[in-house]
Amino acid sequence: MSWLMAAVYDRFMRGSEEACLSKWRAELLRDLAGEVLEVGAGTGSTLGLYPQAVTRLVMAEPDPNMRAKLLAKDRLSIVEVVDASLDGLPFKDQSFDAVVCSLVLCSVREQKAALAEVARVLRPGGRLVFLEHVAADGKPARLKWQRRIEPVWKRMMGNCHLTRRTEAAIAAAGFDLERVERESIRKALPIVRPSIRGVARKRR
Repeated sequence: MSWLMAAVYDRFMRGSEEACLSKWRAELLRDLAGEVLEVGAGTGSTLGLYPQAVTRLVMAEPDPNMRAKLLAKDRLSIVEVVDASLDGLPFKDQSFDAVVCSLVLCSVREQKAALAEVARVLRPGGRLVFLEHVAADGKPARLKWQRRIEPVWKRMMGNCHLTRRTEAAIAAAGFDLERVERESIRKALPIVRPSIRGVARKRR
């Protein structure tokens, strides 16, 4: 299914990108500076959104088909594209000033381990910038449907979970939440509309 997901991903997400996601990404990234790692970079939705204050940008994407799409977009080779996942990043401890996670923490095998890896490569006081769809805790009927659909959805959508509580996981992983916004992802399927986005700091 990997090749199929890569082939249709941009088209599938276009409505939500135009309605809100592109704007949200730009707002989250505009204050970043220094050395930045984006994990699960996919097909490169954030290309062109990083400010000039970012002196080094590494985009990690483990899926070969997604990575091929990313490389095709990055024709000027302005970023470092690497084959790596949150299961084990090939970087030394405290290598980056910021890590960006955009619609990726839903699909990692274990959130706790993935966030520990993010914390490892971040410098003390470094920022985790995140945009993730989450469990519909404020809407019991929708949460019920998320739970029903999740077992099949995970198999079809690359281990994507519908009911993860990512905000709590980030806080439990040694981060201080500086900013969290909750909003519905417009033009998305109802089961993936609940989202959180914001910035967390690695504790010194």
